[in-house]
Amino acid sequence: MSIKEKKSTKLKQHLNGHLSPFKFAKLLDPEADWDKDQLGDILHWIRQIVALVCGLLWGAFPLVGGIWIVAFLLISSGIIYGCYAIILKVDEEEFGGHGPLLQEGLFASFTLFLLAWTLVYSLAHF
Repeated sequence: MSIKEKKSTKLKQHLNGHLSPFKFAKLLDPEADWDKDQLGDILHWIRQIVALVCGLLWGAFPLVGGIWIVAFLLISSGIIYGCYAIILKVDEEEFGGHGPLLQEGLFASFTLFLLAWTLVYSLAHF
């Protein structure tokens, strides 16, 4: 593909009002079309970032107890809900309802959260 064709493709994407599916700006476009895989990937990686940040913070401040696990799950699910319902304005019924969207990446993020929390807590406070 020549440089001219690439520029033409980019111009057509901008004229249509939507960016390519891998652009960050698509996250901020409430009228963007999402397929199931793209939305799942976005929600998964947002949840992973939240898990890493929470795990590092929980470990840096010596927080212990099950209440902090529940707090992480509530924070993580709240952010994911806010992303797809408020920011992206996705019709959840097209993707199987709230359950599948809220579960996207949950177990992997929970594992990452526990790993980061335990590792940082052990290294910083022992």
